[in-house]
Amino acid sequence: MIGEGIRKLIGCILLLSIFFVGYSTPVQDVISIPNEITVYEGQQISWEVSSTRIGDFSTKTENEKLVTNITTSTNNRTGTTSITATSKEANDTTLTIEIGNFPIKQVQVRTLPELKILPGGQSIGVKLNKEGVLVAGYHSVKSSVGEESPAIKAGIEVGDLITKINGNTISRAVQVEEIVQEAGEKNDILKIEIRRKKQFLLKELTPLRNKEDGKFQSGLYVRDLTAGIGTLTFFHPDTNKYGALGHVISEAETNHPTVVYDGHIVLASVSSIEKGVSGEPGEKIAKFLPNQAFWGSVTINSPFGLFGEVFNKGTIFDQPIPVASADQVKEGPAKILTVLEGDKVQEFDIKILKSNPRKSPTTKGLIIKVTDPKLLEKTGGIVQGMSGSPIIQEDKLIGAVTHVFVNDPTSGYGGHIEWMLQEAEIK
Repeated sequence: MIGEGIRKLIGCILLLSIFFVGYSTPVQDVISIPNEITVYEGQQISWEVSSTRIGDFSTKTENEKLVTNITTSTNNRTGTTSITATSKEANDTTLTIEIGNFPIKQVQVRTLPELKILPGGQSIGVKLNKEGVLVAGYHSVKSSVGEESPAIKAGIEVGDLITKINGNTISRAVQVEEIVQEAGEKNDILKIEIRRKKQFLLKELTPLRNKEDGKFQSGLYVRDLTAGIGTLTFFHPDTNKYGALGHVISEAETNHPTVVYDGHIVLASVSSIEKGVSGEPGEKIAKFLPNQAFWGSVTINSPFGLFGEVFNKGTIFDQPIPVASADQVKEGPAKILTVLEGDKVQEFDIKILKSNPRKSPTTKGLIIKVTDPKLLEKTGGIVQGMSGSPIIQEDKLIGAVTHVFVNDPTSGYGGHIEWMLQEAEIK
């Protein structure tokens, strides 16, 4: 009986020990380490966990290409243990973390080949011509039979893209006016091919003669050019590819992404800045510089920014720097590169408040806050036109500014650089 009681007591003690070990802070710190991480060749990934008295940390790897190191620091009250891993070359392996020779965490480590690119920061002018022309609104036509809009009668909607009229490809708004006038004089009906989201539709429109000026009109307001100011994020000299803005360009009338027909970017010079305040985002005021200084094509307008090829890069870049994966980004100090006056790129202090290294792409993986007194004095924080400004941490390119918080212009979102590189197909 006594022996049976002792065995039960020992069993309870062991069970409680396992329970408390499993819920101890050091073990929970290790368990919270992501199951999968990405790191670039030759770079280090590290985790800080609480010191433990239940046993020493140890690590195991599947091969010698991943080098690990464990260091412990203590003071009178607390202590931390730093677990670091450095990949010698591109490979995939498994890192096992143990306490007292008991495995508590396995991490799949993916190591990518070393990649260096040129950080941007330059203000750029963006001009996009769409696939077709955008229907931006309607107007009525005063004709001999009354006042109406032929466009509304034809079933054309704001946000539609007009791609063809009577078989003619449309790429400029001025073409629409010319074709409408010609068709009206011939008493023809216009066969208009439109793109509405993912649908392709055919509409018929009969132009009306305006009795005030005698011209035939369709009742349509159309627009064919999107232009604005943004910031260049990076340039990859091996492929001549670039990335900019960090977010999609959308039509103001519909909030739909602009469908790119063709377009280009050029350098821009900042002439003034409208300072941002709570509820009213500020803005960079800039003018486009001649194409000869720097220019490139725009081929992709995606949620992660503008992408294309640079045909003349001039001498606006300095030295390439390594890129860091989302898993390597840390909360704490960082810097952004952007322009406040003219075309001079400057460096400003920010703080990364949160990094969410999701395995699925997102444009809001970082929350950042401007801490640089000079930048706060000049802009109030993040302003329109600053989107795409590269974010640098520990001399590595980690992301780009994407959005400002409307009610707090000192803070905003950023996107991790790895998603922009993926969109540009840079490896």
